[in-house]
Order: sequence, then structure tokens, then C-alpha cells
Amino acid sequence: LHTPMYFFLRVLSFLDISTASVVVPKMLVNFLAGDRSISYTGCITQLFSVVVLAATEWYLLAAMAYDRYVAICNPLRYATIMNSRVCRSLVLLSCCSGSIVSVVQTAWVFTLPFCEPKQINYFFCDIPPLIMLSCTDTSLYEKQIIMTTVLVIFTPFCLILVSYACILSSILRISSAEGRHKTFSTCSSHLIVVTLYCGSGTLIYLQPKASYYQDAKKVLALIYTTVVPTLNPLIYSLRNKEVKEVLIRMM
Repeated sequence: LHTPMYFFLRVLSFLDISTASVVVPKMLVNFLAGDRSISYTGCITQLFSVVVLAATEWYLLAAMAYDRYVAICNPLRYATIMNSRVCRSLVLLSCCSGSIVSVVQTAWVFTLPFCEPKQINYFFCDIPPLIMLSCTDTSLYEKQIIMTTVLVIFTPFCLILVSYACILSSILRISSAEGRHKTFSTCSSHLIVVTLYCGSGTLIYLQPKASYYQDAKKVLALIYTTVVPTLNPLIYSLRNKEVKEVLIRMM
């Protein structure tokens, strides 16, 4: 399992565990203990952590798509192109990009004046419910969120689509049906995660202040922050022959 694909999967697992750890414990306290308050500092910390982890994961998914493109379309040069230095650089670039996005978004949203009572109709501190508390005109900030959504979600998504268009072209040139199935199975898990992540994230942030489907946003946020991070280990392990073989040998 010491290949670039599994290196990226280890990083993805760390991001998923971290995202769930930021959201789920406080959510359980809210539900079970009845204490639904959060400090100002705690809200800032939670928002910053969620945004940096989500943005980093998006850029990492684009890097994983590029890894699959090189593995399938340039198999003879795969080890040379996707060496350990390149893999670490892609992960570092993803983390730095996610951190910059999170710092800008968190700093901007907490410069807004908030009205009393300071209560959000949500289960964690996120950008859409926070800007709905603002006492000032947020139209400029909403436009900035849409631009950030395009930068963080649609740009990596377009790169992923281009990678998979090239991959699909290579798969169709494979003569045997078994070879096509084996090659496509290595990419299907990644496509499932990208689809779930893109759909829920886009619907949440493209209309940040739309209150007419607030309950639907909470469901989408639950998918984005809890369901997808929980499903990722199952999707990538139970659908992966090498991982299953290692698990069987360990047991």
C-alpha cells in the first residue's frame, strides 16, 4: 500500500476524522446535554476548522484525480511523475490553499456586526447562518462567498472532470471488458465521493442567505460534514481489492 494513491488516501482519512471531530462532539453535547451555547472563541475556532478542512479536502480530491489520470493514461511514467516529492508538494499546496481560504473567510465573517439574540438555526458555526445574524447589508459578502465557492469547489471540480474525461478516453481504448472494468473500478470510488461533496457543498454556499430552505441546508450540511467523512473509509476500503486483502491477512 506504499503508493501515491494510498498516500493521498491516508491524508484524506486524516481530514475526514478531523472534520467529524470538529462537528460531531459539540453536536452530541447539544442534543444530549441540552447545552446549546457556544463561546465566541469556540465559534471562531469551529468555523475556521471546518472551512480549512473542507477546502483542503477539495484540493486534495483534485490531486487524487490527477494521480488517477497519470496512473491510467501514463502508466509507464507513473513512478517518475508521481514521486514522493510531488505527492508531498500537492498535499502541502492543498493545505496552504485551504488555510488561506479559511483565514480570509473567518476574518471577514467575524467583522460583521451581529444582532441580538445571537442564535443560529444550525447545528454548528458555519458561514450562511452567521451572516443571517448580521445587522448590516451583506450583499457584498454574499458575492464574495459565491466567488470563493467557485474557487474552492468549481475549479477543482473542473480539473477533476478534465482528468476523468482523459481517463474515460483511455478506458474506452482498452480491448478487454475485464480490463475496462478493473480500470474503471479504481476511479468509481473517487467519483462517488466527489459527487456527494460537490452537490451538498454547492447548494449550501451558492445561496448563503437564502432562508426559504434552511432545513434542507441543515440536511446538506450534515451530509457534507458527517455523512461523507463517515462513508469515505467504507467507500475506499470495501471497494478496494488491495485493502481487503491486507485486512484479511491482518485478521
